[in-house]
Amino acid sequence: GFSLWSIVLAVVGAILLPIVKLVPASRDKKRDRARAVMSAGLRFFIGVMHRSGALTYEFHGRERLGRYGQMVVANHPTLIDVVFLLAFIPTAGCVVKQGLWRNPLTRWAVTLAEFIPNDQTASMIEGAASALRDRQSLIFFPEGTRTRPNQPMVFHRGAANVALRAATELTPVYIRCEPTTLTKSEPWYRIPARRPHFSLIDGEDLDLSPYRNTPLPLASRALNEAMHRHFQQELAHQ
Repeated sequence: GFSLWSIVLAVVGAILLPIVKLVPASRDKKRDRARAVMSAGLRFFIGVMHRSGALTYEFHGRERLGRYGQMVVANHPTLIDVVFLLAFIPTAGCVVKQGLWRNPLTRWAVTLAEFIPNDQTASMIEGAASALRDRQSLIFFPEGTRTRPNQPMVFHRGAANVALRAATELTPVYIRCEPTTLTKSEPWYRIPARRPHFSLIDGEDLDLSPYRNTPLPLASRALNEAMHRHFQQELAHQ
């Protein structure tokens, strides 16, 4: 799987995306083409992993994702959560770690797709809000990094702050993986005893209106706490 992953990244990053950059088009068109190419490569990767029996998955409600100005927030139990989301939301941008710009296999992808680095909070918030105002959809992980197994989720206020500034809709996606694999605390090569099953469920939109008449610092804190409670409750019931 990781060998295939490296091949897909190399083909997309070193061949397909440079072609996208060279073909004349507007900046927005190049961005959308880059995201579509990357999404197709990720769907291919997931499809091969699924058909080979390395993993199974289900993704309920994905047809509701990718709307204009929609912010998709998700919990982050495994290393490849973002792979599933980007694969099935081909128009979406994403807030990702700064290190991807230093990796030669991913630099082209994150640059041409105009993803947003999470290195500096102020610039990240403004960049994410600007993307939503531009009617893009955006994927955001409020935890900022993967959940540690058997530890509570910790949400940071950046996602709530961005949502209140610019999102037209705030849509949760609940992610589970059984048995756990590719978590924060274990090496990537530690394979579980049976194949992992990934479950991604699109939830009902969270109502932003009660928070928008409150000063932003207080509103973002309240929304972040409400999101955190919501995810805890929904994941406990799944």
